[in-house]
Amino acid sequence: MNTLLLLAYLNAYLTTARHHVRERVHDDVGASTLELVIIILGLIGVAGVLVVAITAAVQRRVDQIT
Repeated sequence: MNTLLLLAYLNAYLTTARHHVRERVHDDVGASTLELVIIILGLIGVAGVLVVAITAAVQRRVDQIT
């Protein structure tokens, strides 16, 4: 099956599913400011851990070269 056709089908299916969910939940106004701050701080924390891990791995490799 053509990849582009499959992606278009999945996009249409996802759009239809979102529409049905929004019809069932009328009072959903989205995330509050506090929720967004917590999510952003969590993502920053994960990014920091990844930077430290990658830096340590690269430093170990550099030490092995010299």
